[in-house]
Amino acid sequence: MYGGFWYHIRHAFDHKNNGLYKIIAINLLAFLVLMVLRVFLTIGGGETTYRSIISFFMMPAAIPQFLMQPWTIISYMFLHEGFLHIIFNMLFLYWFGLLVQEYLGSRKLVNLYILGGIAGGLLYMILYNIAPYFSDRVDGALMLGASAGVYAIVVAAATLRPDTEFHLLLIGPVKIKYIAIFYVLIAFANSAGANAGGELAHLGGAALGFVYILQLNKGIDIGKPVQTVGTFFEKLFSQKPKVKVTYRRDTDSTKKKAGRGSSASAAPSSRSTQEEIDRILDKIADKGYDNLTKEEKRKLFDFSNKDS
Repeated sequence: MYGGFWYHIRHAFDHKNNGLYKIIAINLLAFLVLMVLRVFLTIGGGETTYRSIISFFMMPAAIPQFLMQPWTIISYMFLHEGFLHIIFNMLFLYWFGLLVQEYLGSRKLVNLYILGGIAGGLLYMILYNIAPYFSDRVDGALMLGASAGVYAIVVAAATLRPDTEFHLLLIGPVKIKYIAIFYVLIAFANSAGANAGGELAHLGGAALGFVYILQLNKGIDIGKPVQTVGTFFEKLFSQKPKVKVTYRRDTDSTKKKAGRGSSASAAPSSRSTQEEIDRILDKIADKGYDNLTKEEKRKLFDFSNKDS
């Protein structure tokens, strides 16, 4: 039932409760599309056309331009142009996202990513319009990248489980709270540099991740509006299977009775098992894996190894 990383990416939209892989898949697909466009349009002399296309989805710092392109506060967080940019963002998203998804569930991970991106975009736009340092470049400033959402997830994971250790190459085990602190300090130190806008967005995302977990510990989920919108679109685009009913007349009454007995005993058992697993997966998405009972964990484990 469960495969490796690339299996989950290929089938990201075929399964429920895998928000982490859906986010990564959208980022990778957008990157590939932009890369193909950039290569073909640039070679064909249409570089200006390419810049116009990507600018349509990038987050502008100028408020009048943003009011004409309000969708960019969401679209910008799924766009990348450089290989290193997307590789590092997706690696951090995957490493820390697995931890968040395990403890909080898939839906809250998506909430964090979206809210972190929005918080980063708003901080970027506000500071570009009020800070004297940016006054001479606000009109042409545009931003793209998943970093604000990734920072939200990194800081949320470190706030949620600060003493969890990651094994880093050449360094060894390091508690994730120190990784998150280092990550934030880099963004702060570079917030007056060449990529000031991006670094400010990182800080906005990081702050959102910290606040999200603090509020969640108080029983307040500030991501519920995002979840409500996501659920609406899930239902809107979900395809219900078409059921075809057929009738068959059997001449052999003995076979007919035997067939009925067989299907009556097998079908409810299969249906019950699938319904139970769906309920358990929904519980993981809402409350996280840790909130399952021992019996639910056993059933999930048994079901996942049924076909292996």
